[in-house]
Formats: sequence, C-alpha cells, structure tokens
Amino acid sequence: MLDPSLHDRDLASLVLPEIGRLAETDDPWSPYRLVDPAGNVVEPVALYFADLQAASSSRSTLRSYGMDLLRWFRFLWVLKVEWNRACQADARDFARWMRLADKPVRAHWRERDAALPGPTVAASRALAAPNPVTGKSPPGPKYAASTRAHCETVVRSFYAFHIEQGTGPIINPFPLDRSRRAARAHAHHNPMEPFKNERQGRYRPTVPKRIARRIPDDKFNQLFARLRHHRDRALLAFWVSNGARAEELLTVPQEGADPGQQVIAVRRKGTGEVQLLPSSPDAFVWLRLYQEESRRLGVPRGPRLPLWWTLRRPWRPLTYHAARAMFVRVNEALGANWSLHDLRHTAAYRMTRDPELPLTDVQWVLGHRHITTTQVYLNPRELHLMGEKPQVARSRQEAGGLQRYYELAA
Repeated sequence: MLDPSLHDRDLASLVLPEIGRLAETDDPWSPYRLVDPAGNVVEPVALYFADLQAASSSRSTLRSYGMDLLRWFRFLWVLKVEWNRACQADARDFARWMRLADKPVRAHWRERDAALPGPTVAASRALAAPNPVTGKSPPGPKYAASTRAHCETVVRSFYAFHIEQGTGPIINPFPLDRSRRAARAHAHHNPMEPFKNERQGRYRPTVPKRIARRIPDDKFNQLFARLRHHRDRALLAFWVSNGARAEELLTVPQEGADPGQQVIAVRRKGTGEVQLLPSSPDAFVWLRLYQEESRRLGVPRGPRLPLWWTLRRPWRPLTYHAARAMFVRVNEALGANWSLHDLRHTAAYRMTRDPELPLTDVQWVLGHRHITTTQVYLNPRELHLMGEKPQVARSRQEAGGLQRYYELAA
C-alpha cells in the first residue's frame, strides 16, 4: 500500500537550508568529506569516494560528485528520510524539485558570520535577456538541465555502488528508463552501426547540445586593451594561443615556461600528466615583461615556485577565483559576460580554422580524449554565415609555434 504522506509533500515551499557541508582536507587519502549537520562524517559517501579514488578519479571529480551528493542529502535531511531507506518516490520528488524550484540563494559570508537567517529561495524573476555584446544568457533562477542530469547520474551511481557492496537498499531509488528494462546501455550493439542515443536514468533530463562560443578578434582586442598589468596580458595571451584550461595555466611552476622552444608545461586536468603546449611568441614577450617587473618588486623566485602571483603584498600564488575576478572587471568595462573558458574555445576555433593544422594535432593540444569532442569546433559560426571571412593568418600566428615544436621534438 502506498504511503499517503508521500503525496502530501509541499515541494513548492521546500527550501534546502545550508546544513552539512563538503569539507576539503589536506589528507591525500580523503581529500573531501561530506559532513552532516551534527559535524559527523557521512560514512556511506566516504566509502563511495574511496571507490572513486581507486578508479583513478581526480580530486576535482570528487568535489563535483560531493556537491551533488550534498544536495541530495540535504533534501533527505529536510524530509527526515534515512539515505538507505529512500524510495523511488523520494527520487521522483527530488527530480521534480530540481526542475521546478528556484535555486537557493547562498548567504554572503558576512551574513553567515553575523548569524543572520539562512538563505531563502530566490524570488521568481523573469529570464534575463542575452548579453548584447556576447549573446550569452546569464544564469537563470532554475537549475540548468546539465546540472540536473549530472546530479541524477551521480546519485544513481552512488546507490548502485552500495547495492553492489550490499550496504545500501535493495532497489536503487533512481531507476533506469523503462525502455532499458534493467539492461545495460548499448546491449547487443552491432559494431558496424553507430551508437544510438539511449536514455539512461528515468529522471535524467535531456541536455540540449550547445555550440561553444568564441570571442571575435575585434572584441578580444578590446578586452586585451583594457588590461593594465603585464601579468594579465601574459595570461590572456597564453590562454588564447595554447587553449589550456584556466586552472592548468595557473598551476604552472616557474621552470615550466621555456621561451627558447616557445612551450609551456601544464599538468592536464584529467590525466594529471605534464604536457608541453606550444604558445605564441607574444605570450612569452608579455611573460618576460611580467617577470622583470616581478623581480624588481621582490616576488618570490624559484624553479618550483608558482609562475603567477598576486600584484600586492603579501605575495600569494594567483588562484582561479582571483584571475576570474580580474577577467570579470575587464568584461564589465565592455558590458560583456565572457568567461575564462571562452578563451579556450577561442583558441580551439582559431586552430581548427588553420588549414595547415590537422584536427588530430588540435585534439592533442586541447587534451581531448575523443576526436568527436574536438569536432564540435568545426560547426559553422553565425558570423561566417553572415559573410565574415576567417582570419587564417592570425589564427596561425596565435596557435603559436606548433610546427616549430614538432621540429624540435623530432
């Protein structure tokens, strides 16, 4: 018999308070821990994190999965449901809440310190219009489809792990799609035919495919002209020439930059391997100017010390959030809303438009596992359809030294 209380939930007024947290530690064996409202470590999540570590998952993957599990456990804590007693109705309500409810507004750290009331659900507001400069829409009040899909996959795999270990419920509260009939994905697939798009989780939303957005050359020149420091000019020149991710470039040590070969050593996000990326000569010119300026100011120097530092004392390594704040300030001066990752898209677009650069080389530079990921940048651009001519010569210059790198490596 169905529990009538499951039909009486008022999901419209449900608010997830900031109870529990995902704590970061210095322990390499347990880099992240999910802590409940009483301050105790949630052991089922700790066991799941250990399994992810054994499967060679990176530290950033543990954090990403931990944030999704924190959202699910907060939902269970509010409903006063034990994690191993959650049923399909709880998963269904969680999927409905994420689809229809507004995202909770996180309280500012000053308000938390002042012990003010917790965050409230964002007031209903109309979707903001796309930015007139970039054409990008700002984040809306609802959870994005990609966020909901990722959360469903993480929580479903969390319960699948505990069901396999015999430490969880008998049935996964996040079921597979009815068309799957509990079978694995792509069962009895004919290798001569392409894979079909099979729906996995029953409550997994359909994620629309987005075309990566690049920064036009004239807009990038305006952004670059707004920069006031050699450090920021060097960062943008590297990002737009070698396509490194923001965090990959910010963690480069001082010995990782080699102006003689025009390469810079970055540690890849997924594999953790060090890779030499060819960069434009202009990037190394700005880097040299920044290093000379830093030497006069007394910035710490050493081959294994970070390459990028703050601009004021006390000297601290430049973090992603500080670099992002710098880029946001430049965007605001132009009324734009580009992100640091758009610089990577811009570099990829420029390299794929170079007729002398094979797509497999672009895949290697960007660090993509599959060539299909790199093929996303071959889609026609709106400006091309309206008559803009691709600047092949500029893209070859900004791609920077790839042919020279191959000759030296040989």
